[in-house]
Amino acid sequence: MSVKAKTLIIQVSTEQQSITTTHDSMDSPQEHLSEFMEKLSSILTELKDDKRVVMISNPQIQKAIESLEVDFRRAKSLVKSSRISPTHDENIEQVIQTLARGLGLVLFASHDVVESTKKAEIEVLRREMMKMSSVNKTNLIMSSDESEFSSYDRGIVEEDDRTTIDVDGIVEEDNRIALDVDEIVEEDEITLDVDDVVVQIKYGDDELLKCALNGLKSLVLDGMITKEGIHHEDMIPVLFNRLSSSKTDHRLIILRILQALAAQDDEHKEKMAEMGNLSILVKSLGHDLEEQKEAVGLLVSLSDVAAVRRRVGRIQGCIVMLAAIFNGDDQMSSHDAANLLNSLSGNTQYALHMAEAGYFKPLVHYLNQGSDMSKILMATALSRMELTDQNRANLGQDGAVEPLVKMFTSGNLEAKQSSLNALHNLSALKANVQRLIKLGIVATLLQLLFSVTSVLMTLREPASAILAKIAAQSEVGIVLVKQDVAQQMISLLHLTSPVIQCHLLEALNAIAACPNASKVRRKMKENGAVRLLLPFLTESRNTKIRNGALNLIYVLSNDMQGGELMEQLEQMHLNTLINVVSSSSTTDDEKAAAVGILSNFPVSDKNVTDMFMKANLLPILVSILTSSTPTTPHLLAENVSAVLIRFTLPSDKKLQHFSVENGVINVLVKLLTCGSIVAKCRAATSLAQLSQNSLTLRKSRKSRWFSCAPPHSTDTFCQVHDGHCSIKTTFCLVKAGAMPPLVQILQGNERAADEAALNCLATLQQDEIWENGSNLLVKMSCVQPIIKILEEGISLKAQEKSLWILEKIFKVEAYRVEYGEYAQVVLIDLAQNGDSLLKPTVAKLLAQLELLQQQSSYF
Repeated sequence: MSVKAKTLIIQVSTEQQSITTTHDSMDSPQEHLSEFMEKLSSILTELKDDKRVVMISNPQIQKAIESLEVDFRRAKSLVKSSRISPTHDENIEQVIQTLARGLGLVLFASHDVVESTKKAEIEVLRREMMKMSSVNKTNLIMSSDESEFSSYDRGIVEEDDRTTIDVDGIVEEDNRIALDVDEIVEEDEITLDVDDVVVQIKYGDDELLKCALNGLKSLVLDGMITKEGIHHEDMIPVLFNRLSSSKTDHRLIILRILQALAAQDDEHKEKMAEMGNLSILVKSLGHDLEEQKEAVGLLVSLSDVAAVRRRVGRIQGCIVMLAAIFNGDDQMSSHDAANLLNSLSGNTQYALHMAEAGYFKPLVHYLNQGSDMSKILMATALSRMELTDQNRANLGQDGAVEPLVKMFTSGNLEAKQSSLNALHNLSALKANVQRLIKLGIVATLLQLLFSVTSVLMTLREPASAILAKIAAQSEVGIVLVKQDVAQQMISLLHLTSPVIQCHLLEALNAIAACPNASKVRRKMKENGAVRLLLPFLTESRNTKIRNGALNLIYVLSNDMQGGELMEQLEQMHLNTLINVVSSSSTTDDEKAAAVGILSNFPVSDKNVTDMFMKANLLPILVSILTSSTPTTPHLLAENVSAVLIRFTLPSDKKLQHFSVENGVINVLVKLLTCGSIVAKCRAATSLAQLSQNSLTLRKSRKSRWFSCAPPHSTDTFCQVHDGHCSIKTTFCLVKAGAMPPLVQILQGNERAADEAALNCLATLQQDEIWENGSNLLVKMSCVQPIIKILEEGISLKAQEKSLWILEKIFKVEAYRVEYGEYAQVVLIDLAQNGDSLLKPTVAKLLAQLELLQQQSSYF
């Protein structure tokens, strides 16, 4: 221990002994007060003269000193007053207590700036003053290793009625003297009364507040503070006031103190149940996870108070935050949140708020066990909610579908209406649709849909909407296919409101699109469904109806053969479809359906082609593909490419020239590059049709006319066609840049366009140019992917065309040597296990490779 520390201990001990001796010799409380005020006057003077205190601009220090001065002046006036006499001991003791509290507040507020010796002097005087007070008080005992009063830079301990200051470890840093309390022995204790704790909780800064809160927590947990003491000091309002303004770690301690108080006495709960306190507590639900856990736990503890259940649900954001905590990851918080929500659910309005926040159990409970009016209220609210698929899944799992179906089947008209609307909202999820079917609702819905009872007509709209949802589920929609209700639905189209028409068309499209609904589609066509739908094509007020009718006609037209479609549609209807395609006001989906219908007319029907030409359809289609983007529906591009096959038929060179002049080749190559596999297949078909005539359209360099003509650019000469080619004059695949995307199709993983791509490449191996074409195919690395197509055997026609191309290539000895060994394994396997239609061509190839004699039985 340093000399300075020892001197300090002696000084304080001597002063303490002197004060104790003086007190022992005094009998009058008034004399005690005079003695205290004399010393207090000296301390105040020294504090006011202390430059360190004066220079600090801390408002808490100044406020504490000013408050002590006011109390000092009042005490001085009372001492001089004639009203004070030796018989007024109680008043004197209250004055002494007030001065002691003020002195303690100064000590706490100025602990960073007052010298250690002065702190010890102030603390000794304060304790002597508190001893003289006859007011009941409770002492706070905290071990020195846990106490945060070490922040006052002191090590005061009480021992044998003497106060000593252990200042071992005093260090001087930044002109401040701090007392090191690490070496204080475990038996040393700091004694502080409840009044000091209250003062620090009310006015202390962050460091002092945490110390005081820990002290109060120990008092409460150890049962060392009475209920009367809590109420006398207004501790609960003080704690809630601090809860609203403190930082996180302080709020956690406050919440734990409040939980301990709530567990000890119901009167404490009643005090906490005040609206202002609950509002402050609810704010903690929005803070970090630890604070959430403490706050929701306290609210659960308070929820057995009726006033809490009435009030807390009205606090803005409370139910929303509780629902979020319920759906969170912390199991304990989630469990507490669920308990609290359930305790609030006795109020139907709160139950609705919970459902809106994503907590549906109370709503489902009311649907199952509530009164008839409560059930209708919940069903109506559910029908109006914006639900996510996860919400719908939770409601289905919680059991909302069953009571709603029961309401629909056995309730009154209002119950039927509200439950059907709610079921419509839930039926957007496939799992809930399956629940509806299992509960047998389909037959009841159909009965309602075809009912002529006027009182039930208002229910048709939600019934048709639910049927549309059921039909849209491919696995479960088969129920409607089997019930053969499509024709009945079509008959209702012209007898219902536009909303119901939309739902019916949605259901009919879903039914007709089922893969196993071919019989249904045939019956619909036989019963004139197309003619019944045609009037809707001119519907301008409701585009959903027009779109639904277009889609249904398109689906039905896919199965029509020959001139069957032409028999159903007249010239005016064709013009209507073309107007849909050309209009800027129609959607891409409508255009896709309209073009799809046009693509289903036989390509060989010259009359249809002439009508399309007169309507200027081709430039419109090219414009659609030219302006297409990655977001353009695949179906639109696929159907446009299907119509273009009509305009590129090899039998009509004039029509081909017209098509090429309008930019058909460019859009076809674009489809090969970035279209869907179906669009690529159709684009390759059109390019193959154009390429078939490239040889006859070429201008040979040996031509007599060519020798008299001006020299052509070397760029126009085509190595394959052995002449001068261009896109517009000869429709040349090479000049069009179609070769790379065609080869890419063969090298890709999708096989649906192989046949079309091979047919296109085969046009470069016509008899006069087979060797040039073969050279190009080898140069473009086509041989390996062609052999791979043979090996995979996905399409017989693709295999046939692959063999045909390889036969041409293997006529060149160099290519037989280079690729023969690789091809022979696949060819031998095809000879043994392949389709019988392929064997003659396979045998020729094996003979070319000298693996089979020309006289083989394979021929």
